[in-house]
This record gives sequence, structure tokens and C-alpha cells, in this order.
Amino acid sequence: MRLSLVFLLLWVAAASVSTLLATSSADELIKQVQDRYNGARTLSVQFEEDYSIQGHPRPSESGTMILKKQGKMRWDYTRPPGKLFLSDGKNVYLYTASDNRVEKVPLKDTEDMRAPLVFLLGHLDMKKDFRDFQVTSAEHGNWLDASASSDRVPYDKVAMLILPNGAIRELKVYGRDQSVMSFFFREEKVNPPVQDQLFHFAIPPGAEVVDAMDSGSQEQ
Repeated sequence: MRLSLVFLLLWVAAASVSTLLATSSADELIKQVQDRYNGARTLSVQFEEDYSIQGHPRPSESGTMILKKQGKMRWDYTRPPGKLFLSDGKNVYLYTASDNRVEKVPLKDTEDMRAPLVFLLGHLDMKKDFRDFQVTSAEHGNWLDASASSDRVPYDKVAMLILPNGAIRELKVYGRDQSVMSFFFREEKVNPPVQDQLFHFAIPPGAEVVDAMDSGSQEQ
């Protein structure tokens, strides 16, 4: 009986130490990520994007993402060519060249799962936006999984592969509609020269413009 009690106490102690180590690892990873990106003014990275909805995958896409503080973001797609997702700090624009169509939504109202990355620079507060952090070691870094703190956002969970220098190599966003959007990032550059003009959206001639908040469309 006494021996069983000793084993029980040892098991509880080991579990407590394991929990503390996991928490410590999560805290360290969070600090690495926030130190890297909150101190940056601009960022550019090559990306590959995969999306599936309820288990049905769509064709992979890729291109270049550029971020600048104050909510500015630009995704230039090379696959498919002519696709552009842009935030000028106030509105978000999605342009597809194949149908010459522009969708416009205020940044604060968009539910696009790319949009939260606009706050990566200077505004990243992971413990405010997420909870229930879990750390899993990987070959090239550590996976950090977390649940959304608010049920008002369109996703309920994220997972990110974090490299030893704090860079995010992979990001998976799990939507409440059973969708999964995955990003693989490479060739990340911190603080490259970026002009504000890159974040000005000029509506292409003849494009159909859909204002999501007005539920109407017009041609330019």
C-alpha cells in the first residue's frame, strides 16, 4: 500500500513537471515569434497555399506575400496568375484576373483567413488571441498548436511550425466551417525596402466591383 502511494506521488510529480515544461516551452516559442515579428517594420516571404473544405481540396496556389505595419498586406499570386489579395489598411480587395472581378470588404469586417496575418507586424499578442497552447517537437523546429480565444473569429484553431530563430515556416488555420487553410513559407526577409504604393489598389478597366457590405456590384 505504501509502495503504491509512493508510485502515485511520483507519477503526479512527473505529470506536474511535464506540464510545467510544456508551458515553459510554449512561453519560449511565443516570445521568440513575437520578438521576431513585433520588431519588424516590413516582411516579404514566398508562400504556398492549400485549402480544403469539409475534406475536399482545391488546387494549390503560390506567390509572394508582403507585409507592412499599419495593416498593409499584399499577396501576389503566380499560381493562378493574375490573382491579388490586398489590404491598404482600411479595406481588403480580392482580384481575380480570370473573371476580371474585384471583391471589396472593410478590413475590420472580413472573415478571410489570410486577413489576420496583417497584424503579424507590431500587433502580435498570442496569449490575447489564443489559448490552450500545446507544443510538439518536429525535425526542423516545434509545432505550436492553439485554440482561438474568441468565438467571433472565423477559425477555432491554428497550428504553426516555428523554426529556432522564431520564424513561422508553416501555418495551418482550421475554420469553424470545417475548412483548413495551410501555408508553407520560405525565403523570409525581415525589413526589406517596401514602398507604400504597393498597397494602393487600382481597379482594372472594365472590372466588376462587388462591395460585400453593400451586396451590390458595378463596372469600372
